[in-house]
Amino acid sequence: MDRRDFMYATGKGVSALTLAQIPVFGRPVSAEALLEPGLDVSVKKRLADAALNAAKAKGASYADVRIGRYLNQFVITREDKVEGISNVESYGVGVRVIANGCWGFAAIGDAKTEAELAKAAEKAVAMAKANAMLSQEPVQLAPQKGFGETSWKTPIQKNAFNVPIKEKVDLLMAVNGAAMKNGANFVNSQLFLVNEQKYFASTDGSYIDQYIHRLWPGFTVTVIDPRSGKFETRDALSAPVGMGYEYLQVNPADKIPGITTRYNRGYDMLEDVVAAAKQAKQKLTAKSVEAGKYDLVLDPSHTWLTIHESVGHPLELDRVLGYEANFAGTSFATLDKWKSKSFNYGSKQVNLFADKTQVGSLGAVGYDDEGVQTKRWDLVKDGTLVNYQTIRDQVHILGENESQGCCYADNWGSVQFQRMANVSLAAGKERLSVDELIKDVKKGIYIIGDGSYSIDQQRYNFQFGGQLFYEIKDGQIIGMLKDVAYQSNTQEFWNSCVKVCDERDYRLGGSFFDGKGQPIQINAVSHGSATARFNGVNVINTGRKI
Repeated sequence: MDRRDFMYATGKGVSALTLAQIPVFGRPVSAEALLEPGLDVSVKKRLADAALNAAKAKGASYADVRIGRYLNQFVITREDKVEGISNVESYGVGVRVIANGCWGFAAIGDAKTEAELAKAAEKAVAMAKANAMLSQEPVQLAPQKGFGETSWKTPIQKNAFNVPIKEKVDLLMAVNGAAMKNGANFVNSQLFLVNEQKYFASTDGSYIDQYIHRLWPGFTVTVIDPRSGKFETRDALSAPVGMGYEYLQVNPADKIPGITTRYNRGYDMLEDVVAAAKQAKQKLTAKSVEAGKYDLVLDPSHTWLTIHESVGHPLELDRVLGYEANFAGTSFATLDKWKSKSFNYGSKQVNLFADKTQVGSLGAVGYDDEGVQTKRWDLVKDGTLVNYQTIRDQVHILGENESQGCCYADNWGSVQFQRMANVSLAAGKERLSVDELIKDVKKGIYIIGDGSYSIDQQRYNFQFGGQLFYEIKDGQIIGMLKDVAYQSNTQEFWNSCVKVCDERDYRLGGSFFDGKGQPIQINAVSHGSATARFNGVNVINTGRKI
């Protein structure tokens, strides 16, 4: 790959992290170029057939082709300045095959002729045959019916790439101005936009054309105490979403009232940043928490990250099997626990499920990157571990013959492999509001937003912070706290769950830049929940004396 075609855009991953370097593959283009149509679907089918036929001719027993056009736009600002606008386009083809019982893969950029795709397929077969010389057992690929020619699109109302750059900059400048007007000393804000145009074809008989859209607005507000030099921050409570620009054009009827700005179907960035500036200032004088045991009331804007780290990753089957140990290790949820059919992951109130069809979620697609139609399935049912997340060459290990559609590659030049589905905590079945959840808490803390976190190499022992903390005493919220983090292990924590609010409070959070693998690949995944209560959790004080 040409050095020009590998860029880094400054972006924020999960809010617990500082501004990070997010890899973006592609070439810089104008904003207008992102609106140009890609190849016609008939052309993509012809190119794909050239690769499939060449692979079979060279001895492949299976082959799939991904023709991908990936568009990224990042708009980044600070106070009254635009720090950067990045428009990136990447186009190419990846061919994956099985020959002599082994995988082989080859990719080529800007390939637009049948001869180029045939050559890539031949290289993939040669790679597979070379790998087979060292293989000890053949790939066992779950059967998959072909879907013929079909398509799927994220159900957006307004394509964010059609919105002029000026309008996006004006929004972020207004957000920054509102923050400064309400007491912020510093503020940075950003919009991240992604459009994946993916065409998949396989020797199973599928020709699948998909257009996937994702959007994430965000900011960080900083307030400084001039006398002490101490500072506090508050990040946006936005959720990254699989939606269009309509997410930022909120109807007041869509809002959910609460202790802080909370959203269901839309996000009012201006309203949130005003609240953030005021709350960051309040944090400067908030009471520092006293360490001890508390009942925790966790908002979905916080819970998503705990679900991600303590459920989503440890129930990826490749981590369970030890095939993957990158980014915080393998998993405590080993096969013997699943086989027992009685492993206690949480309390009876805990029902955790995976769902790649959830409208508005980051991980929603019609088909995964090996042609499997997506679905919903249970991971933990009434507190008991019942399943994992799998792909086609893993399911035989569980004695099954159907993939759950968890295969994904972040670029045409990346090999598709197992990635996390949207993993969520099901809402409670009985009608229960947040106020009703809080009213019988004697000594507790209400936590909103995600913060710092740490988890061990088996995804078992962990620590989580947050954005906002409110003390609960005798069923009433009595004031703001700071320096809060809670510690537990996965089983103890999920077994301490005693109540979950109903579907009216169910909301999504998620990670726009979830890393896995070597070389690293980036995935986007959502996690939903309603506000939930966890009793008797150990809380520590994270403050430092200066």
